[in-house]
Amino acid sequence: MIVTIHAKPGARKNEIVWLDENTAKASVTAPPERGKANEAIIGLVAEHYNVSKSCVRLVRGATTRVKQLSIDV
Repeated sequence: MIVTIHAKPGARKNEIVWLDENTAKASVTAPPERGKANEAIIGLVAEHYNVSKSCVRLVRGATTRVKQLSIDV
């Protein structure tokens, strides 16, 4: 399954809001440097789908705010 995430790094709290079943807005407290925000977003998505972090991988958007993640469910 592929999901699209609109990222907001450096936010006040970690939160994910689903717009539809394949699109979400993710706010994370981690800064957008050295992949910290990407790791935090992967953790949020893994928690939402109740899978391990290794089942979620970044497919596209490592340095942009719009990201695509692949989830092995």
